[in-house]
Amino acid sequence: MAPRGLTRRDVLRNSGAALGGLAVAGALLEPGRAGASLACEGNCYPPADEAERQRYSYFQKQLPGLKYYQDRGGFLSAIYPPLEADEMRITFMGSAIPPTRKVQQMMSVFVEVGWDPVRKRAKDAFVFDCGSGVVANYGAMEIGFGRMDKIFLTHLHGDHMSDLTHIYCFGCASDRLSPLYVWGPGPSGVPDPKPPHQLYDDGTKAFCSHLREAMRWHTESFSFQPTSYTASYPTPAEIKASWGLPALPAAVSDDPWGDGYAMVPIELDWAKLGGVAYDNKETGAKITHFPVIHCRKGSVGYKLEWNGLSMIYTGDTKPERISIEQAKNGGRGVTVFIHEMVVPAEIWAMQAQHLPRPVPRGANQLWDDSVDRAIAIQDSSHTPQGAFGYLLSQVSPRPQLMVATHFPVSDDTVDCAMRSVRNHVPDVGNLGEQLTFSFDGMVISAFAGGRKVTQRRAEVLDFGTLPVPQLYGAYSVPKYHFESGLPDPYAQIDRTQEIQAGEQTYCRSGY
Repeated sequence: MAPRGLTRRDVLRNSGAALGGLAVAGALLEPGRAGASLACEGNCYPPADEAERQRYSYFQKQLPGLKYYQDRGGFLSAIYPPLEADEMRITFMGSAIPPTRKVQQMMSVFVEVGWDPVRKRAKDAFVFDCGSGVVANYGAMEIGFGRMDKIFLTHLHGDHMSDLTHIYCFGCASDRLSPLYVWGPGPSGVPDPKPPHQLYDDGTKAFCSHLREAMRWHTESFSFQPTSYTASYPTPAEIKASWGLPALPAAVSDDPWGDGYAMVPIELDWAKLGGVAYDNKETGAKITHFPVIHCRKGSVGYKLEWNGLSMIYTGDTKPERISIEQAKNGGRGVTVFIHEMVVPAEIWAMQAQHLPRPVPRGANQLWDDSVDRAIAIQDSSHTPQGAFGYLLSQVSPRPQLMVATHFPVSDDTVDCAMRSVRNHVPDVGNLGEQLTFSFDGMVISAFAGGRKVTQRRAEVLDFGTLPVPQLYGAYSVPKYHFESGLPDPYAQIDRTQEIQAGEQTYCRSGY
């Protein structure tokens, strides 16, 4: 029940103050200025004509393109643009906050470092989150499943992990014939508020275990195909030593070690600051994790370091101090700092209802409820654009490039957000100089030695098919096979009602 004199909406509106005392990943930030000096009333509303809101000019016009195809005399052939030897390439495969937009899928950031000229791929590569819809962008950008075998989840919300189903299930049908490794936080430790106050196992290991069993029909049905190589796969102890893992890796089910359907969770202590998740001495890539504040205990951010370059991806978080300290990086700063940002609650409500202006409080119950709901979500989970500006003002030295993500980009939302950021960082410059906003297909390249960080947009084949597979070595015998060892596509089906190929039916060739 609300206290006397306060409505339920007032309680929701002011709930952020109460949540401050519950934060476990570092205290919430105090206001950067005296309250009276902050212009907290927004007035940058969308154009009245919604057709004017359907563009993001920075993406569409201002950035140079990076082609993922070439024209061979009128025949368009898919290619993957190789990295430079000293390049860290960060590609946004998804960049939106729910609900999904056609131009922005849910969150996923693909990071590659260096170049292996023999295998014609990056020396090391990592997927940070894999929300719904992103697999289509990976495919369009010539990233096959074999290069998506190391997944780092910031938390277990659907918009950050739901395409893991696709990555896992179809890996063996493509070019990932080795285990899928999934890093992520351990159990939250938050008890159910209802008696008997159960503690759910809501960590990454339990998630992977349930997902693997839920996909049993799929994996069995596809196991008439090879799912591993004949060559021996490194032992768990060898993998742990080679990758600097915090624990001995183990598959969650009965899949043979080294098999493509082996799912291997690497569960992280989400409360640990600077815990090592991955440290590969051969490739030079090191990934550490740190706690953030998002919705429920058990969300983490990641810092990747390689060859003097560094990238931070916070995932979803409220404004908090640990991310600032991670970005300061002991006075060294970071190369690229990727942090979430959300629009103000009233703009969120306006977008949901397709309105050109806010509605006065009390005049429309649907409007009031929409704003209250957006405020509650913001208070539990996210960084509004003004808070993002304050965060940036506290980071010294500044990152070479600050990237706002998890944000619905368009000319009007970005313009409004830039105004809020400039209230705290007047010298942030124009869009793209120190601060940019991610979109699907944004390619950021950082180079060792202090060269300028570049921003490009991927030019892809919208009607492309599959990435070129990269396979290494001979296949093992499939689980369902003939005595000869060849794949048996008939082993799991009832053929009594089948119409078979023949001169009077159809051609087995498929034509």
